[in-house]
Amino acid sequence: MRRRLQTGVGAGLGIGLAALAGALFAVAFWTDRPVHANAGDAVDYASPLEVQLSPDGARLYVLCQQSEEVRVLDAASYAVIRNIAVGRVPRGFSFSPDGARLFVTNSWDDTLSVIDTSTLAVVATWPVGAEPSSVVEDRAGKRLFVANRISNDVAVLDAQTGVEEKRLLAGRGSSYLALSPDGSRIYATHVYPNPPRVQTDLDNRREPESEITVIDAARAVVVDRMPLHAIAGVFHLAFSADGRLGVAAEYHPKNLVPLAHLEHGGAFAYTLTLFGADVGKASVEVPLDELERYASQPFGVAIAPDKSRIYVTSGGSEIVTVIDVPRLLRFIHSHNGPFVQDLSASTNYVVARIAVGRNPRGLTLTRDGRRLFVANRMEDTISVIDTRTNRVASTITLAGPKTISSLRHGEQTFYTARYSFQGQIGCSSCHIDSTFDGITWNLEPDGFGRSTVANKMLEGVKDTEPYKWTGTNPDIPTECGPRTEKYFWRSETFDNLTLADLATYIRSLPPRPNRWRLANGEQTPAQERGQEFFTRSVDKFGKPIAESNRCSYCHSGEKGTNQKISDVGTRKPTDNTGLLKAVPLTEIALTAPYLHDGSARTLEEIWTVYNPDDKHGRTNDLTKDELNDLIEYLRAR
Repeated sequence: MRRRLQTGVGAGLGIGLAALAGALFAVAFWTDRPVHANAGDAVDYASPLEVQLSPDGARLYVLCQQSEEVRVLDAASYAVIRNIAVGRVPRGFSFSPDGARLFVTNSWDDTLSVIDTSTLAVVATWPVGAEPSSVVEDRAGKRLFVANRISNDVAVLDAQTGVEEKRLLAGRGSSYLALSPDGSRIYATHVYPNPPRVQTDLDNRREPESEITVIDAARAVVVDRMPLHAIAGVFHLAFSADGRLGVAAEYHPKNLVPLAHLEHGGAFAYTLTLFGADVGKASVEVPLDELERYASQPFGVAIAPDKSRIYVTSGGSEIVTVIDVPRLLRFIHSHNGPFVQDLSASTNYVVARIAVGRNPRGLTLTRDGRRLFVANRMEDTISVIDTRTNRVASTITLAGPKTISSLRHGEQTFYTARYSFQGQIGCSSCHIDSTFDGITWNLEPDGFGRSTVANKMLEGVKDTEPYKWTGTNPDIPTECGPRTEKYFWRSETFDNLTLADLATYIRSLPPRPNRWRLANGEQTPAQERGQEFFTRSVDKFGKPIAESNRCSYCHSGEKGTNQKISDVGTRKPTDNTGLLKAVPLTEIALTAPYLHDGSARTLEEIWTVYNPDDKHGRTNDLTKDELNDLIEYLRAR
């Protein structure tokens, strides 16, 4: 089943946006292609996410996420050889060492498609963990390693049969894998920060902590966890051919500083972590940004075969950053760090910033390093860069619609950083892949450490207004328009058409498949027991529970919210109010930390630590097992 984009300005919006739509302009403010405005039409875009060359360099394979296929092109003429359908929302792919098979992770199917590269056909589909995102095979052809974003692990499979051997604990949101050049190690990154180990009422304002998980490929065991302090959002990593230099692309959020200070250094630093023998230290973090020129949302990274250059895509800035490796290494060895806050550092090693298409993501080099292919996800094109001149030599246009639907325009707006002050951030900086980032933020200009709030999931957000934790924004156009301009962009906001299209896109985001539900739609015994506690009107001692204090009252309806404001006793000394909106229960299992300020690390802590007076539902009479049953029910909502 493919995700299809419905066109039409304001399609599916509520009354607030319908009123706004009456004043829309006829064309988008910044797109150079017309907006297709025939309501009801369905448009399939390719949305190329990753690109790889076959081991012999003869074919270019393009992973198209929205059309859910792998497109195979001739690497010289760029002619289409074959389009191969795969599973739902594919996210990563890689070749076997001999190039005979191509493995594709289907993140919404929880499967792995195995493609025979001689016949260009899917020859097997194997089940894997929850939301597989990346895959590599070891050099011996014995095992496959699959990073699973929801189960936060790396699955180890038999490479010939697909039978799972075991799981290895990785970072939260385990997503991207890379095999060291000698084949001895597999390196795994993750897109959400790891949960903090210690939490107190006032200790939720903390910098995030991430890691690079290092796996011994022969033994299939974790042998190291490289700490990445203050990092949330780690994407692709790459190695030099000699294995002496490793590079990971990442986000460094400044979540402890109110965003009112955005113009004084930005809400994010976009950086690389360097490690390996050439670095000579555990790791070094270096910025990609420079003053008034940011590299928003780095994603893909590649190192030239001769180790002369590093190439990094930045989806929000729509550029490829080119780094001179010898100059970079001289800089880190001759200067004392840390470097991340130094907006003059990158001028010492960045030699070019190449403009490409919208939302560039994956990239790959030819074997001689002379051509660099870049997948422009929001433009359905591949930029071909001549690495000798650092210019786009040609652009491959993938077959598909030439018009831009209102929904597609909204998605382009969501992923670009061009609207913010100095092009620093976009919606997707905090809502990674249109979800959330697992961080608590100090958003409003009411003082350091006040009104700290946890980032919320966007999937399934339609029809859950009002928005913000305090419910002060009546609809999505208000949330994404005046509020965004004031607190985030610090610059001119969207025109009316762009705002309407952005709201259309956000409202279109469906919840992903719920892995806690049984396939037949029935409940487990634990979920049945949990539902009884969720809906009960009398506690275990026969005492009536006031309607307003029943779980099912505040969290009613299809999405688990009555959309009302109430005080459930969770106000902290740093909060300006205790009146909060009942949060939807959609995908609640995925969205830790919990409560408005992220103070609860787990669902259990909501009631065992932060509900002493039974204001947030009547729960203090429940045993641990009974509370676990309630949580099992909530996870399956």
